[in-house]
Amino acid sequence: MQNFGPKYVYENIEKPLLPILTEMERRGVLVDTNQLGQLSQEFATRMATHENRIFELAGEQFNVNSPKQLGEILFDKLKLDLGKKKKRSTNVEVMELLAEQGHDIANEVLAYRSVAKLRSTYTEALSQQVNPKTGRVHTSYNAVGAATGRMSSSDPNLQNIPIRTEDGRKIRHAFIAPQGWQLMSADYSQIELRLLAHFSKSKGLQEAFLQGVDVHAFTASRVFNVELPDVTSDQRRIAKAVNFGLVYGMGATSLAKQIGTTRVEAQEYIGRYFTRYDGVKDYMEANKQFCRDHGYVETLFGRRIHLPTIHSNNGGLRAGAERAAINAPLQGSNADIIKLAMPKIEQALQQGGYKTRMLMQVHDELVFEVPQEEVKKVQPLITNLMENAVKLEVPLKVEAGLGTNWEDAH
Repeated sequence: MQNFGPKYVYENIEKPLLPILTEMERRGVLVDTNQLGQLSQEFATRMATHENRIFELAGEQFNVNSPKQLGEILFDKLKLDLGKKKKRSTNVEVMELLAEQGHDIANEVLAYRSVAKLRSTYTEALSQQVNPKTGRVHTSYNAVGAATGRMSSSDPNLQNIPIRTEDGRKIRHAFIAPQGWQLMSADYSQIELRLLAHFSKSKGLQEAFLQGVDVHAFTASRVFNVELPDVTSDQRRIAKAVNFGLVYGMGATSLAKQIGTTRVEAQEYIGRYFTRYDGVKDYMEANKQFCRDHGYVETLFGRRIHLPTIHSNNGGLRAGAERAAINAPLQGSNADIIKLAMPKIEQALQQGGYKTRMLMQVHDELVFEVPQEEVKKVQPLITNLMENAVKLEVPLKVEAGLGTNWEDAH
């Protein structure tokens, strides 16, 4: 049996990765600065629209970016009520609470801040960070940017561009391929759920991946006790929230808020999930106990993630460590797997004499620049290497897409 542990992680995962990251930083990724400029102008126009609407609702002009002035408008002038439990604040949580109560001004503030952040962090900053000689942005990678072993990137941070919002996707449109080339995005599909199926040895959860069916629909059929073809879109939505929520150690209260139901109903869904997917609850409890006994949890390859607050007298800190004890081995194993795949891909591309270049790593995703004439050979090569980076109880699945820009490729 392979002798996994911290030494193995260093020698076989981290060390071989360093020259790959250096090369990716040197290559950079091409950015359309004209498109960024147009987007920045669009965001500025929308900010002004939201700001004017805020002034209308407030009955006066003030500095929207000033928490003090905004607080005075909301709580002194408009007398908005936060209730006894919430302190006077203008943070996101409070703004969302006020928006839920139906206060339009809070909605406008949230919308203004969202667009302002995208403009300052991406459309403005990215334009400044384009190298004039290469026309590219050259990020810096931190190989162990998180305790789980996940990589991070900075100057610019390419891993935080929102993918679920239309505005975030517009920013990804500005990352482009050179003429005659394509960008290829190769993304591990539901890898942490697959790792949960592997670690927990849950036959029910493994069955979904072994059959190659939609795991969220499969879970919905189990939780709601209906045939797979009869699963509704709403049932699938709830099952998806349960699937991913439990991976992150989410409890009934958080799940109820996410899916818009009562805590009792959310707890019932979780209970059914554990019943249908035997082994998952045992795996989670075993992880928490291992962490209490050792002060850390381990990934598939023996990377240790230390969680000292598991023994904290503070209930919130302790609960946070227990959630991390469930998720960290999954997220850390995910990071290890993609790190194992990257040098293998680089080596295969060099040995094959390909011009294809690995440009970016964004958590579960690798992005490549591929000459048009190499696409048919390189796409299956990379997919195969990623899917076979490690052998699990369930197959790894990679979805690879192509496009002239990052958004279309994804």
